[in-house]
Amino acid sequence: MSIVIKTKEELETMRRSCRLAADVLVMIADHIKPGVSTEELDRICHDFIIKNGAIPSCLNYKGYPKSICTSVNQVVCHGIPDAYRLREGDIINVDVTTFLDGFHGDNSKTYLVGKTSRAARDVVQAAEDAMWAGIRAVRAGGHFGDIGFAVQSFVEAKGFSVVREYGGHGIGRVFHEDPHVAHFGRKGSGPKLLPGMVFTVEPMVNQGKREVILLDDDWTVETDDGKLSAQFEHTIAVHEEGVEILTFPSTYTGSRFV
Repeated sequence: MSIVIKTKEELETMRRSCRLAADVLVMIADHIKPGVSTEELDRICHDFIIKNGAIPSCLNYKGYPKSICTSVNQVVCHGIPDAYRLREGDIINVDVTTFLDGFHGDNSKTYLVGKTSRAARDVVQAAEDAMWAGIRAVRAGGHFGDIGFAVQSFVEAKGFSVVREYGGHGIGRVFHEDPHVAHFGRKGSGPKLLPGMVFTVEPMVNQGKREVILLDDDWTVETDDGKLSAQFEHTIAVHEEGVEILTFPSTYTGSRFV
């Protein structure tokens, strides 16, 4: 395993790409409503990214045909935008990665479409809280297993399950770098967390069982039991003094450290 340690100069450049990725999620929120198709969302995000001098990292990545991923309801991750029109009560994860000035920035968010059920709201909230539990477990000198332990403990205490086949990843000049960031595991296990490491924390939380299936398109992943799945994601950087959230939007005025 070769984890890339970012320099101060590289981190400064990376912040711009990450903030743009976050700005995409802010921008697209107003467009997520009943009747809009997921390919319309893809087009809007694509145009916004290009207009801001970047390119969508997902487009043509290992053959992926679209600029963002849109994962609706039981789709866990990597849903391909198409003619499907959102319906009242759906949930949808929008996963956006931008490539700007030589660096990638990656984040995602699950949105509620119109009026949703309490069960849908609960799994979405659990996914967001699980991401923050994982991020708060990060500290220089700790271990990657601390992240997985924190996420898994939180999610299972809520009565949900964590997907194990997919997780976070290192990111920088390369879209997916070492290490793989598991969202389950043992505290104190795995590589040591060091200043300058940059990676994503992005737990996928299932309403039912953790098992998933890969569809015939070789991209779309769904829950095996057909129940809902939700996900949130930030790109973060490890510092001696704490953890920096790189994918807060450009309009965010609070502290970027947790």
